[in-house]
Amino acid sequence: MESKRQQKVARQIQKDLSDIFQKEGRTWFDNAFITVTIVRMSPDLSVARVYLSFLAVKNKGLILDQIQERSKQIRQLLGQRVRHQLRIVPEVHFYLDDTAEYAAKMDNLFAGLTIPPPPKEDAD
Repeated sequence: MESKRQQKVARQIQKDLSDIFQKEGRTWFDNAFITVTIVRMSPDLSVARVYLSFLAVKNKGLILDQIQERSKQIRQLLGQRVRHQLRIVPEVHFYLDDTAEYAAKMDNLFAGLTIPPPPKEDAD
């Protein structure tokens, strides 16, 4: 369970990173639409685990690798935005968020199920 402080910092980092990806990400990552889905903070607020979702991207692993290569630049831009709110700019780790794909897979599985009707009871 995250503390209130962790949640507030996570929301602020999510907002700032999504703004960074919206402005800088277009030129850095070939117009890939990058969404910051969730941010999880460590208890000491020194590490931010950032989960990203990509739309209209064929090779998501390649884009994620490019983001990780530019993580120092992204952290620097983040630091410029949160320098008055946070004492330490957290180290940023990026992960692929595949919950939408997982939900679509589950929907397909449930749609493919055939449920037989219940057996009719004999009226005596």
